[in-house]
Amino acid sequence: MTPKRFVLIAAGGSGVRMASEVPKQFLLLQGFPILMHTIKVFYSIKTTSSIVVVLPSHEIPHWELLCKEYNFTIPHAVVAGGNTRFDSVKKGINAFGNEVGLIAIHDGVRPLIQTKLIEECYNFAYEFGNAIPAVRATESIRLGTNSNNTKVDRKSVWQIQTPQVFYLERIRDHYKPQWQEDFNDDASVAEACGEKINLIEGDIENIKITTPMDLVLANCILKSRNESNKK
Repeated sequence: MTPKRFVLIAAGGSGVRMASEVPKQFLLLQGFPILMHTIKVFYSIKTTSSIVVVLPSHEIPHWELLCKEYNFTIPHAVVAGGNTRFDSVKKGINAFGNEVGLIAIHDGVRPLIQTKLIEECYNFAYEFGNAIPAVRATESIRLGTNSNNTKVDRKSVWQIQTPQVFYLERIRDHYKPQWQEDFNDDASVAEACGEKINLIEGDIENIKITTPMDLVLANCILKSRNESNKK
């Protein structure tokens, strides 16, 4: 029997690097808030059981107003996040109660994710325990400081993306210990608890929108996709 598929969208960012007073997940992309694009993609997968969105507690009323303004009616639960991404994801995972199945944990500001990659992550995790999308580095890499550094073979360097998919019952346990400084994503949390991490080929268009240039690029990518779909 195929396990249930759950979605947790972590949307606790701010607008600091965007030089914007508006949190980046609420900035407009092709006329709609970024977060709405992200939710829409996951909802389009008919096997999705439920979606939980984690937001800073003070931004929840803002989100509710946006949903009314844009007539956004896709079913989803909203959970107040914590002080760190670790705390926020932990609260989001706990919102699923004692459910079992596969959970995709995704950045709210990666709205260009495509259903093909999501399906690949779910299917791979189903067979091998987890799936972490990643793309190989394309530029030369050096490790160290300005004055003390060494070259690194870029063929062995991966840039990690989301959604990161795990068995819900396992990642729930992985998030029970206290936060550690090197917990920079869900894979690092799972790895610290002894889980072997499986990388799968990601998508170079699955960018995380954190700067104004990212937003320009995202608009260009979406425009190109829309034009292709019209042909």
